[in-house]
Amino acid sequence: MPTVMANMKTLAKDTAIYGLSSIVGRFLNYLLVPLYTAKMTAESGGYGVITNMYALTALIMVLLTFGMETTFFRFANKEDENPQKVFSTALIGVASAATLFIVLILLFIAPVSDFLGYSEHPSYVTAMALTVAIDAVRAIPFAYLRQQKKAIKFATLQLLNIAINIALNLVCYLLLGFTDPGYAFYVNLVSSAVITLCLYREFMNIRYGFDRQLMRRMLSYSWPIAILGVAGILNQVADKILFPFVYKGQDMQMQLGIYGATVKIAMIMAMITQAFRYAYEPFVFGKSRDKDNDEMQVTAMKYFIIFTLLAFLCVVGYIDVIKHLIGPDYWVGLRVVPIVMAAEIMMGIYFNLSFWYKLEDKTYWGAIFSGVACTVIVVINVLFVPRSGYIACAWAGFAGYFTAMMLSYIVGQIYHPIAYTRRSIAIYGIMAMLFYIFMHNGRELLPTWASIALNTVLILIFVANVMYHDLPISVFTNKLKKK
Repeated sequence: MPTVMANMKTLAKDTAIYGLSSIVGRFLNYLLVPLYTAKMTAESGGYGVITNMYALTALIMVLLTFGMETTFFRFANKEDENPQKVFSTALIGVASAATLFIVLILLFIAPVSDFLGYSEHPSYVTAMALTVAIDAVRAIPFAYLRQQKKAIKFATLQLLNIAINIALNLVCYLLLGFTDPGYAFYVNLVSSAVITLCLYREFMNIRYGFDRQLMRRMLSYSWPIAILGVAGILNQVADKILFPFVYKGQDMQMQLGIYGATVKIAMIMAMITQAFRYAYEPFVFGKSRDKDNDEMQVTAMKYFIIFTLLAFLCVVGYIDVIKHLIGPDYWVGLRVVPIVMAAEIMMGIYFNLSFWYKLEDKTYWGAIFSGVACTVIVVINVLFVPRSGYIACAWAGFAGYFTAMMLSYIVGQIYHPIAYTRRSIAIYGIMAMLFYIFMHNGRELLPTWASIALNTVLILIFVANVMYHDLPISVFTNKLKKK
């Protein structure tokens, strides 16, 4: 147990550093949401364009990296592989795919722009295609930083990227008064290019060359992860990609913009999950040969669920304050926030459960789980968005992540059984659900100040329960006594 707790401290430290670039960084990036929603009204549909375009680029990003980040971690930690050779092989492979993608986009820019509904603005497509290609290539050097435990450099570059992006957006939309959503894409291209140049030291490792035999072995491992990644990202963005095709109303861009803006609030949970993932993935692969690896995963799962449930209650409890991150004409979509946040919690649990097939080199199971979940999401969107609008998008994500989570748990207990603390997790889940019901009803029945006061008390009760039952306070107390 002492070894497990020491590992948890290391994981917590790395998560905190990665969280600086993920949570704090994205929070700073949230400054763009009130900026965009102030300069682009819901009726104009400008933010709907941004929502749709970034959803497309997220999908393309996964296609261009084709599972090479996770594959790099797996092969770089194998005793019979040279980490530098693995890095250079992965980098050249991804760079080749990105180059081919850019060439094809430039050759067929007119039909591609027309298909996506941007025939009058092909520059939007060109800018975002270049950006996603650059981001795909630099994903491998960033993975290398994580593998080398250079969390501070990783966090610094991520924050610098966001700082440049915010500064240029403020110049374009605040000082110059632009309202065209295209400038958001041009700014993103500039910031991505600058940060990529800052990784020149890592790019120098390309001198180790390209090993075809190694790439074949890596591809045999990565192709299920690539399918898993595509299905996984579709679980997150399929609604925003499909919405323009399945929603029949004339206010399509407005509705998509409202949904995209309110989902940004719920993405606080995605930040927490991403910060945890950045630290946890290389950590687990590095400890894969340790005897206490399963026990460490049990402990990590429990604390992850506790922390994300607390974040859920905080966002729901203070939604009347947080909603000011977006323009008032977007507040009508706030009802999707708790649904999307609950879905993100299940996605995080699914990520935690995924290590059994990654460590057993049975990544095809991940492709199956995510494929089924993606099918659920697409079907619900196609069937219910035309009649229910964006609320169907939120419930589709919930259903999809729940499906993936349950499938991974059930099959995982057959192939690699792990004794998760189900009773304790269930108690926290029930407590959070009851507190949410109180918060929701209080918001409907009480004045805003009274509702916030009630929510604060409920959150403090949740925290007190965590501190009493699950935080090793005695350990810290004993240390203080020894001093």
